[in-house]
Formats: sequence, structure tokens, C-alpha cells
Amino acid sequence: MNGKVRIGIIGGAGWLGGSIAESILRAGLADPDDLTLSYRRTWPDRLATSHWTTDNQLLVDRSDVVILSVRPEDWGSVRVNLEQKLLISVMAGIRASALIERHATERVVRALPNAAAEVSCSYTPWMATAAVTADDRTLVRKIFCTCGIEDEVANESDIDYLTGMSGTGPAFPALLAAALMKHAIGQGLSAEVAQRAVQTMLIGTGRLLERHPDSPTEVVDRFLEYRGVTAAGIEAMRASGFDEAVSNGLDAAFKKSVSMGDAS
Repeated sequence: MNGKVRIGIIGGAGWLGGSIAESILRAGLADPDDLTLSYRRTWPDRLATSHWTTDNQLLVDRSDVVILSVRPEDWGSVRVNLEQKLLISVMAGIRASALIERHATERVVRALPNAAAEVSCSYTPWMATAAVTADDRTLVRKIFCTCGIEDEVANESDIDYLTGMSGTGPAFPALLAAALMKHAIGQGLSAEVAQRAVQTMLIGTGRLLERHPDSPTEVVDRFLEYRGVTAAGIEAMRASGFDEAVSNGLDAAFKKSVSMGDAS
């Protein structure tokens, strides 16, 4: 697919929809005049040069591809007919079959960006139905590359699992950061010093893992072999059930993702 494309985002006033829209415009994938976004109540104070509307069907009619970015519990009020246009859903849990039935298109993609889309560092897995064309796939990749990194996965089960893992975005690392900071402050460090120490450590870790081919397991093993301070900390965390806690959390998130789709 060459040139600019007309893109509509149902829920463009929301955090995720707005972040995707801003990423698309920064990358030049669409012109502001070719971007249509919908809102429900108050006229948004962002993306002023794009088209805003409360009429979702009008948005569909103005667009070549529609991104559906509403909360799953609000999806019941979205009644639009795409007439076989490309639909990209970034809702957690809602099955492709349900999207096909409600929106009159078999060209459906399920995707799950995360909160880091705001800074163009999202990881976005996506899967496509059989009717999605090669040109459609190229466009999907372009859209989500503006938000960070994307991967096409094989099936909806993969999307459901990744909804509970990468879809959480910074939430799980932030949970670790909050625990580290709490302990540091409890040991007498100021909140400011604890925050800088923890944030810098996590940012540096991400950049190192991105730059080097070592897997996280190999990094951990290297510290364990050194038998120093870090090894003592790792062993104590694992003895306290760290790995099991993470596994239980991911299992719970996966089950929630599946149940959201069943409820639809």
C-alpha cells in the first residue's frame, strides 16, 4: 500500500486511541486531514487539525481503515457497519468472530498495544483473519511500527496470553519499581534518591537487554555465577517465591483476558 491512507479511530479521545493517533501523525503515515477521531462527551483539546466527531458511522464512512479503541465494556454501544473495510481492534478480550458479526467485515485484526505507545515504545502483538490481505498486513505493520515494535502472531490464544503479559505495559515493571522504592525508603533513603536509583536502574536494564543478544536468563545466571551481592539478592527473592508469584500473576491475567472475550 503506497501513499497516505485515511484512518479513523473510534475512541480517539481516549488515552490509547489518542496515543496511536499522535504516533501516526508524527510518522507521517496519514495527514491530519485524513485522520478522523470520535469522542463521546467533551470536545478534546488535542489533535486540533484532525476531524473530530461523535458519529462513529460518519467516521467509518470517511476512513479506509478503522481502529476500534474503546473499553471492552463500552463496545456494546458501538454499532457501525464497515462494509468489508479493514477493522483493527485494540480491545482486550473481544474475539475476531464477534467483531466480524457485529461490524460486517471479515477483514479483522486483533492487536494489543500497551501504555508505552504514548512514547512510541509499545510492544504490539497482532493477529489477522483469513480475509486480511497482504496490503492490509503491510498497513497494520506500518501503524504499529509508529507506536514501537510489532509482531504478527499465529492465533487469538497468543493475543489473549500477551494481553496479560506485554499488554500490561509498564504495570509489572512499575510494580517491581514500587517494591524496590518502598524497601529503599524503609532503609532510610529519601524518596527522591530512591526514585532516581530505581528508575535509572530499570531504564538502563531495558537498554542493555535491547543492545545485547544475551537473554535475561543468561544475564541472571552470570550474576549468580559471580556469587556476590546480586546473587545473594536473587537467591533470597527466589526462595521467597518470586518466580512463582510472577507465574501466578501471568496465569491470572491470561484467564481474565479469556473471560473478557467469553463475556462478550
